[in-house]
Amino acid sequence: MTENDAVILLTGFEPFGGELINPSWEVARALDGAPIAGARVVAQLLPCRFRAAGEAMQRFVAELRPVCVLALGQASGRADFSIERVAINVDDARIPDNDGAQPIDEPVVAEGPAGYFSTLPIKAMVAGLRAAGLPASVSQSAGTFVCNHVFYSLMHSLRQHPDVRAGFMHLPLLPAQASRHPGLACMPLPLMIEGVRQALRIAATHQGGDAVQAEGQIA
Repeated sequence: MTENDAVILLTGFEPFGGELINPSWEVARALDGAPIAGARVVAQLLPCRFRAAGEAMQRFVAELRPVCVLALGQASGRADFSIERVAINVDDARIPDNDGAQPIDEPVVAEGPAGYFSTLPIKAMVAGLRAAGLPASVSQSAGTFVCNHVFYSLMHSLRQHPDVRAGFMHLPLLPAQASRHPGLACMPLPLMIEGVRQALRIAATHQGGDAVQAEGQIA
C-alpha cells in the first residue's frame, strides 16, 4: 500500500432513540474523502444495532485495511469532544437498539478479555484540541450500549495489529436536537467537523508515547 492509498476509517451511526439525525454520521460523511496526513478519509455508516454494528465494523477494517480508525458516536448530555480510554466486554442496554434488541449483562465477545484500551494518543488529541480552542476531554467510559459494543469489536478485530491506531470519540447533540431536550449541551456541526478533522490529524501524526498530563477523574 502506498501513502496515497492509505485509508483513515471514520465511522458514524444512524439515528436512534427517537432522534431524526445523528451528529456522528453528519460529521463522518462531511469528512469523507478528505486528505489528512497523507491518507484519505473513508466514512462508513454503522447501524445502531448491536450485532450488525459490530460485524459491520469488523468488515470495514478487513476490507479497507486502514492505518487509523476513529469511530464516532452521539452522547446526549456531553458537552465536548469526549475521547474514550477503554472499551469493556459487556452489553447492558438501558433502551432497545434499532432492532428492538436489549441485551443485559451479555459479553460483546464470548471469552474475550475484560477490556481493550484505545491505541490512539488520546491525551495528545485532547491537548491539541484544547490548544485549537476546542473543548475536549478524556472519557473513562464509553457506556454499555452500541457505541461501546462497536469500540470493543473494533479493538478486538485489531488485536493482532498494534500498529493500527484506533479508538472512539463521543460527540454532543446538535443544536436542532438539543432544542427538543432543554438543558442538554450541544455543539454546531461546523465546529464538530473541524474538531474531528483536527483529532484525526493528531491521531495520524503524533510521534512517540502519548502526552503526559492528568486527565483522570476522582469519582
